[in-house]
Parts: sequence; structure tokens; C-alpha cells
Amino acid sequence: MQFLSRMMRVAIFAAVCIGMLAPVDAFAQAKKQGKSLYDRLGGVYAIAAVVDDFIDRVVANDILNANPAIKEARDRVPAAGLKYRVTEMVCMATGGPCKYTGRSMKESHKHLNITEKEWDALVVNFKESLAKFNVPEKEQNELLTIVGSTKGDIVTVKTMQ
Repeated sequence: MQFLSRMMRVAIFAAVCIGMLAPVDAFAQAKKQGKSLYDRLGGVYAIAAVVDDFIDRVVANDILNANPAIKEARDRVPAAGLKYRVTEMVCMATGGPCKYTGRSMKESHKHLNITEKEWDALVVNFKESLAKFNVPEKEQNELLTIVGSTKGDIVTVKTMQ
């Protein structure tokens, strides 16, 4: 009986050790496979919080609102709708499950006559929102690369320097 009891303790100890190693193995697998930017940002709710703050900044931005075409669009399109579309787009672009259902960047911005200066103001607002929510530098850089990839479709007015 004493032998059986000792074997039971060894078996339980082994099971506990294996159980303790399982999360380490799962973490190693996740790290090996790499999480999507979407997951590293915290999912759609975290993305929506940043987008909410970002759009509030953009809507109040004097540089952007000095452009009559942008001002008119802001007055016509509710901020809530814009927040929804941008959240949808960021969710999809970062590897999340969302599907962006809005118009292309080129189509939705071509009539706004956006300049380099206005683009730069938009990027400053985006960086401020990312900083407010303590988005890590690596993820910020990945997001800025994604946003930067749309610049050619959004900036339609080339200014002479």
C-alpha cells in the first residue's frame, strides 16, 4: 500500500509538472506563430477606443476644418458613422475579423482636395491618440505604416514648396 501511495504521489507530481508546462508551450507556440497586430492592439474594442479619440481630434482640427471641402463633409457625415467605418477599416487592416464595407480611400477622399499640410495634421492627431492609449512603439510604427500606405489616395493637392 505504501508503494502504491508513493507511485500515486509521483504520478500526481508528474501531472502537475506537465500541466504547468502546457501554458509555457502554448505561449511559445503563440510567440512562434506571431500574433496579429489586431490581437496585439487588444481587439476591436481597443481599436474603437483609439479611433473614437482620433476622430474627435480630427473633427475639431482647425487646419483640417479650414479646408471648405473637408468642413462640408464633416457637417454632412455624422462623426459616429465615420468612427464606425474607420474602426471597421483598422480592424480589417490589422488582421482582425472585420470586413471594411466603405468606399475606397481614393473614392471617399478625391473631392476633399487634401494637402500635405492637412495630411500631416491628421498624422499628428493619430499619433496623439496612440500616445494617449499607450500603444507600444512597435504597434504604433506598424499602424503608421498602414496609414501611410493610404496617403497617395488621400492627398490629392500637391503644393509647391
